[in-house]
Amino acid sequence: MKIGSVFEDQNLEKRVSITPEIAKKYISMGLDVQITKNYGQHLGFTDTVFKDQGVVIVDDAKTLIETSDVITQMGLLDDEKLSILKPNQTYIGVLNLFSNADRLKIFQKKKINFFSLDMLPRITRAQSMDILSSQANLAGYKAVVESFSIFEKAIPMMMTAAGTIPAAKVLVVGAGVAGLQAIATAKRMGAIVFATDVRLASKEQVESLGGKFLVVEGSENLETEGGYAKEASEDFKKKQEDLLAETLKNIDIVICTALIPGKKAPLIIKEKMINNMKTGSVIYDLAASQGGNSAFTEADKIVEKNGVKIMGEKNILNKLPSSSSNLYAKNVFNFVSNLYDKESKKIKINLEDEIIEKTLIK
Repeated sequence: MKIGSVFEDQNLEKRVSITPEIAKKYISMGLDVQITKNYGQHLGFTDTVFKDQGVVIVDDAKTLIETSDVITQMGLLDDEKLSILKPNQTYIGVLNLFSNADRLKIFQKKKINFFSLDMLPRITRAQSMDILSSQANLAGYKAVVESFSIFEKAIPMMMTAAGTIPAAKVLVVGAGVAGLQAIATAKRMGAIVFATDVRLASKEQVESLGGKFLVVEGSENLETEGGYAKEASEDFKKKQEDLLAETLKNIDIVICTALIPGKKAPLIIKEKMINNMKTGSVIYDLAASQGGNSAFTEADKIVEKNGVKIMGEKNILNKLPSSSSNLYAKNVFNFVSNLYDKESKKIKINLEDEIIEKTLIK
């Protein structure tokens, strides 16, 4: 069985799904691995390094796609490349149903097995495949670093003979994996950190990292059985809005991380809230690719409103492509290992397996 991956558009995606270390693991399982020329060159993974592990270098994407049984990518390739896919081939990636649902329907008619790793169930057996956690950890860290870089004041409290500089106040919206890493990073850098989340179970985690959890009065636990946040009621949204509006008046930096898998991101930071924030404040919106948690968010732009800078990026992990590729490639390998039947040496789609059933696009 052949597993392959093609070079992606570097303007959109710098991460790769097969590293030399992981290629060696696939080959030890009995799979043939192939990649296109210069696949990992930008990360320091030369074609020679891959060849030394037994990987075949293919001249062009068309040939690779035609001859691979399984194709692993970071995202969804362009329509020209997808049109090359044949029935019963398997395509694995982060397919973002929110923006790609219509495109996927077209290619599903060809009986291609599409697996989207952002739909993995939150169960113990899937932890080693959990790309949302591995990538969100890095995203939460990088969001803090990026927002601090354009905040024009010091972050930690500094006591000098000339006077005291107060510590910056940071609010993290959404205390999932990215949010918790953002809290930890901001605390390490000396900020005073607050956090809010619709899942009450997050309170203990936030406080264990030294953050203060903002509790909405009379709130209920809005958490799905799978461990994700679910949409809040209108009453909860109103109470949350009032609490946030008051809190934001004294906040210097906001890190937005609230996402609902496969849906538009909830709009949490409204225009009137931004109008009441301090001049020089910063909002970093990690949900920009799914519409954003903040008003005025634009992907890959810094928008300034009422003296507040609002940052949004489609893919913050393009700024940490080496670290994120290493983790992503391991996640994909563990997923493929679960799909691969060693006896038949083929992909086995067992819909009684919750991991397979949840991630297969139907």
